[in-house]
Amino acid sequence: MKQYDVIVVGAGMLGVAHAWAAAKRGLSVAVIERSQQAHGATIRNFGQVLVTGQAPGMMLSHATQSRELWLALAREAGFHVRANGSLVLARSAVEADVLEEFAGDRLGREGYRAALLSSRELSQLFDGQVAHHHAALQGFDDLQIYSREALPAIRQYLTVTLGVTFITGTLARAAENGDVHTTAGDFKARHVFVCPGHDYLTLMPALFAAMNLEVSRLQMLRVAFEGAGFALDRPVLTGLSCVHYGAFSDLPTAQVLRDRIQATTPMLLDHGIHLLISPTPHGDLIIGDSHHYGQDAPPFNDEAIDQALLGLATQALGSRLRVVERWQGVYGAHGPAPFSVLPVDAATTVAVMHSGVGMTVGLAIGERAVAAVFSA
Repeated sequence: MKQYDVIVVGAGMLGVAHAWAAAKRGLSVAVIERSQQAHGATIRNFGQVLVTGQAPGMMLSHATQSRELWLALAREAGFHVRANGSLVLARSAVEADVLEEFAGDRLGREGYRAALLSSRELSQLFDGQVAHHHAALQGFDDLQIYSREALPAIRQYLTVTLGVTFITGTLARAAENGDVHTTAGDFKARHVFVCPGHDYLTLMPALFAAMNLEVSRLQMLRVAFEGAGFALDRPVLTGLSCVHYGAFSDLPTAQVLRDRIQATTPMLLDHGIHLLISPTPHGDLIIGDSHHYGQDAPPFNDEAIDQALLGLATQALGSRLRVVERWQGVYGAHGPAPFSVLPVDAATTVAVMHSGVGMTVGLAIGERAVAAVFSA
């Protein structure tokens, strides 16, 4: 039986977060992954580390810590990270009201690093391409990672530099009291961190069944500018995101905005559509997304949703776009909190996301969970 200080089940965002936190403490670490490389939420996302969007308190604290961890990990592992912050564009006066309420009250009181920009100030950005908006919130702490390139770079760094063992193409069938039984044999560890993504059936099914968890399926696109376009150097959101993200969604003006959307474009709320735009290092853009909740993620996309996303992005950027690639994102949803870290026994901890902010808070979750177990 092979023995390690730490075994991590799952090589997605939370898995590599726990593996890195353990390995940099000098612990021997093995990561067991059923695929050759994780291909769930970790690589299907926007790569946004959206500190500005997180609710005050626990989520903002985790996001702030994760930001510093991402910058350190990018330096060590050598992958691309944008640190230019983000823009939340107000398409209407109602959306601008939400940003103004946030800036006038919550921003300073809760310690967000952001600034409200007028339409005149917006006209100074990107040669005036976004000057048709009423206002914007400029977040200074937000990052963007190109996930599909970052994850392999992180794995290479963990393997070569920190000596982490990746056991891929291997299914973990059971984990308890430090023992992990897999299709490649049995392993033992001082502590096991189970990070199964949205797989609630293979390991700990009774634990997850009691939580009544669901998954969210997202329609997402990679697009390119038609013609010259312009160099977008940071993630972009619109006021639609203010009814989705905890930093804004409980503000009175956000409820007014939600009512306005329901009255004018109910399809956006019906399908959970709010525009996110992330520039890749290669000059194209990732845009999305929509939200479909249920026990499973149906494989069939709705073209009306893709067209709505394209229309929103075209309006926001003032540019024509063409689709390069389409895919479905997926993540765990509707849990008791945005994420759960659950001790199962003295040698086993389960960590799962219940929201789409794994990139934003995942590194802090792993750091804190490992520190809690090995603090002595």
